Amino acid sequence: MPLTTFHPIWIFRELTGWRGPSGFGSGSTAEQVTAGVDASNLTAIVTGGASGIGEETSRVLALRGAHVIIAARNIDAANSARSRIIDSNPAARIDVLKLDLASIKSVRSFAMNFLSMDLPLNLLINNAGVMFCPYQLSEDGIEMQFATNHIGHFLLTDLLLGKMKSTARETGIEGRIVNLSSIAHSTYIVPGGIRFHAINDESSYYDKTAYGQSKLANILHANELSRRLKEEGANITVNSVHPGLIMTNLVRHSAFYMGFLRVFTFPIWKDVPRGAATTSYVALHPALNGVSGKYFQDCNEREPSDDARDKELARKLWEFSERLVLAEQ
Repeated sequence: MPLTTFHPIWIFRELTGWRGPSGFGSGSTAEQVTAGVDASNLTAIVTGGASGIGEETSRVLALRGAHVIIAARNIDAANSARSRIIDSNPAARIDVLKLDLASIKSVRSFAMNFLSMDLPLNLLINNAGVMFCPYQLSEDGIEMQFATNHIGHFLLTDLLLGKMKSTARETGIEGRIVNLSSIAHSTYIVPGGIRFHAINDESSYYDKTAYGQSKLANILHANELSRRLKEEGANITVNSVHPGLIMTNLVRHSAFYMGFLRVFTFPIWKDVPRGAATTSYVALHPALNGVSGKYFQDCNEREPSDDARDKELARKLWEFSERLVLAEQ
């Protein structure tokens, strides 16, 4: 399925750096959108914080005073990122823990290791992911993009939610969960949104729609979790974001395709500091206190696809995800 045409209004906003109601836009950087924020009393986990926009998010959160735990599969890369951040900000508080989101065993191990540190947890940035990779199954027998981008984060969030609730309750500080999605959730689509019956079907696998499906799952997960937390009265918000089109290691499986696409769309691509802006804005900005179950792009609330707003689809995905996770216990 080819990439669908982007809406002209969106292209105009990207080209001009148009600032929306938030006062920020596609031209804003992560440092700009968090200027003046004091995060010194916050602890954050950033998955995939070893490179790209995950590293930039970690750097800016630490710059604002947060204690950041970089969760990454490649510990050497994560430690290098930690060193770079501390070199630029000697006061930065950065720890590194191993996390392979494609492994349910690794996710459980990470959660246990983090909880053993007896730290509070205010922010969970579900940033890591894979994109357009060839067909393969995770060690748990789940299609790799769905396993890494959705199932790993679904389980991680569930395992850390108790700590987030207790932190919010004891400190009175609102907890925030941010799921990184993508505009691909609405451009690479399959009928019905999620192929529950054929998640692992190799014969019908297409790397682009598998990615789009996993990014749709990120939004549906955020929306359903937000609904449940509101019903419970928990002081935690959950939102999803599209960071923008950015050339990072994420595109390694489709470098030729993305490079070709960029030739014709280069004016709307972002660099890493701008790519990390929306995540950082949703994680830290005081204007979003109490805002939950929303989708953000260029640091402003946007309306995602019809599938992404489907409450019944979100419920079905939640139940499906629970079954997949429980099957691997």
